[in-house]
Amino acid sequence: MNVEYINAFVKASTEVLNNFVTEKFSVGKPTIRTNPFPTKEIVIMLGITGEIKGQAVFSLSEEMAKTIASGMMMGMPVPEIDEMAKSALSELGNMIMGNSATLLFNQGVQIDITPPTLVRGNSIEISAAGMETILVPLVSSVGEVEFDIGIKKG
Repeated sequence: MNVEYINAFVKASTEVLNNFVTEKFSVGKPTIRTNPFPTKEIVIMLGITGEIKGQAVFSLSEEMAKTIASGMMMGMPVPEIDEMAKSALSELGNMIMGNSATLLFNQGVQIDITPPTLVRGNSIEISAAGMETILVPLVSSVGEVEFDIGIKKG
């Protein structure tokens, strides 16, 4: 995997998250995942097509999801993950991937993204068939977002 491509996704992720959460996110130590890999309770998945192909998976606890959704809704309390919160979290995925696409375009790489899929539950496992996946923890004092990215040249 091209590190410059991965860095574009990571940069977009931290920038977008930092727009909505008062406690700033930083990048933890990346590690290679084995398939299938476990997730937290809320998972946002988006596909990547174009000159590079793959998937982006954002995994977060329900409490972290509530915090982010609240920030995206201008501080409105989010006591539960309802349809409005799910919509906000899906839009978070769109915003991150849209910013990633712009950063990659500036590097001469064109991608498209699929609409986000939000999954909620316990003991969810994700498998990126035929692709190495890198876990990049996005860490703040209020919680963590696990960002898994698996890409290959199209």
